[in-house]
Amino acid sequence: MRAAKLFLTIGILMTSNVFSQQAATVNAPPKCTAPEYRQFDFWLGEWTVMGGPKGDQLQGHNHIERSEDGCRIIEHWTGASGFKGMSLNSWDVQYKVWRQFWVGGDGVVLRLEGGLQDGAMLMQGELPGANGGIQKQKISWTPKEDGSVIQRWETSDDEGKTWAISFLGVYRKTK
Repeated sequence: MRAAKLFLTIGILMTSNVFSQQAATVNAPPKCTAPEYRQFDFWLGEWTVMGGPKGDQLQGHNHIERSEDGCRIIEHWTGASGFKGMSLNSWDVQYKVWRQFWVGGDGVVLRLEGGLQDGAMLMQGELPGANGGIQKQKISWTPKEDGSVIQRWETSDDEGKTWAISFLGVYRKTK
């Protein structure tokens, strides 16, 4: 009888210890402290975005923030025309790429992936083309010495043989 109680007590203690360890693992905060999670930090802030042929036309305003846990960068875009959109950006540790998930106020969803290349963040994706094919998308964000960021958005309707600029904006910190 004593042996049975001893085995029962040991079993209960071992089981509760396993559950405690599992609960600690499930409730542990994400570990988004690797340097890769900070590669896009140059884009954080409140921005006024200018563009147009002479670079003097207001394109919109962008609020870029990091999530509290440090795992995501969240974009809130308001265009000069009133068009709104937002994106969720994060380092994908499993695949070793940056990912962006953009949703525009028009319902367009764009998925991009990429990473740092020569000091600029470069991501690519695809959207359905106007003629039923695929339109390739390529967006780069390049930080400049004066603190501005150049965003260059290009599209290709011929599998990437040629590219056309669809948006070129200069981000300047809002004072």
